[in-house]
Amino acid sequence: MKSQNLVLRIFLGLYLAVFFGYLLGPLIIMGITAFNSPGFPRATPWECLTFEWFDVLANDKRIMNGLKNSLIVGSGTVVLSVALGLAGALMLTQIYPKLRATFYTVVIAPILIPGVVLGISTLVFWDRLNIMLGFSGDSFLHNGIFLTILGQSTFIASYCMLVFLARLQRYDTGLTEAALDLGATNVQAFRKILVPFLMPAIASAAVLAFLASFENYNTTTFTFGKYPTLTIELAQKVRYGINPSISALAFTIVVLTIFAAVVHEVSQRRKQLALANGAPISAVGGSFQLPGFLRGNPAAIVLLVLTVGAVATISFASTYSPEACKVDVREQKRELQKQQIEKIQQQRQQQKLDKALQGPNIFGPDKSKVAPAPGAAPQSPGKGAFGGVFAPGNLDKATPKPESKIESPGKGTFGNVFAPSNLGEPAPEAPK
Repeated sequence: MKSQNLVLRIFLGLYLAVFFGYLLGPLIIMGITAFNSPGFPRATPWECLTFEWFDVLANDKRIMNGLKNSLIVGSGTVVLSVALGLAGALMLTQIYPKLRATFYTVVIAPILIPGVVLGISTLVFWDRLNIMLGFSGDSFLHNGIFLTILGQSTFIASYCMLVFLARLQRYDTGLTEAALDLGATNVQAFRKILVPFLMPAIASAAVLAFLASFENYNTTTFTFGKYPTLTIELAQKVRYGINPSISALAFTIVVLTIFAAVVHEVSQRRKQLALANGAPISAVGGSFQLPGFLRGNPAAIVLLVLTVGAVATISFASTYSPEACKVDVREQKRELQKQQIEKIQQQRQQQKLDKALQGPNIFGPDKSKVAPAPGAAPQSPGKGAFGGVFAPGNLDKATPKPESKIESPGKGTFGNVFAPSNLGEPAPEAPK
């Protein structure tokens, strides 16, 4: 039994290693390329440690403009998608039961529609509406940010609705009924009872909507107009060649995402510790004591390590200069290139010397004559595909065929009727 458990653990460990290697391997390689000095993103061969690509990223106006547009579009998409998703979830929980399946299918359909179709539909619909209303071509209905927010919200709102539905399944409607019985209005019951209960779902739906908007490309590529987002700018850069500043951007986004996840985990652990000790959450919400903060909270230790590492890296990058390393690398490349050139020149000189030493072989066989094929039988001069009809002896005297029977002169198919003696005296008759 112990051996079976050991084998199972080994296979489980190998599976987890392969899984996380496949999942996180590209991110690790991409992070390495952000600190390598070559002009094209590559992890090997390693040349020099550098932070210049972060400076190149900060000075790239197109990337910064795309990032700004992505933040604006993401914020608008969060507001609109969360509101639509919450409204759809409340409607689905309160609608007549026989209509729930139909309403659910209609609301969830945008998720199944390709983003390209949504982008084209959004552009065509609002363009026709702009023409019908008689607005100019520069109206807000043609604004790229406005169209992008509407196009993205058509399907992101469905994701938000699913998040709210999962939370509302655990809601006790008796709380709202009790508040109404005690004299509260519907607005007061919604604001003071239902909204606090839905706050975790609202936060989750907002984060989901922002991330889905930030990385969207298919819908945005038809609606951005004069306001390209970050994904549009990155796609256009890839067409004309990229540099490691793209890796620096991706590394920064990954680090910020990990930092935010760790902060959220620390907050949740603090709440759990407060509830476990019997104290209200508000009692520890505003206080911060380092020993108590780290005790029994591994996420807090990870957060502290990340913070110290980030501060140390930034301070080191402000004083570090890779110029000396780059000079050494250039010298090494020049020396290697020089060695390769010399090697090629030596090979060419050796080839010329070998040809000169060999020279023309005047005593050898005449190479102008084509040698017969190895398996071909030798033929007599003058013979070819037509036998010996072109042989020189044919002009002098016809040679008999080797296998034909030699006949006497004057005889042929009709005997000797053409013999010269037939013109003289007749031959005597044979005696009877």
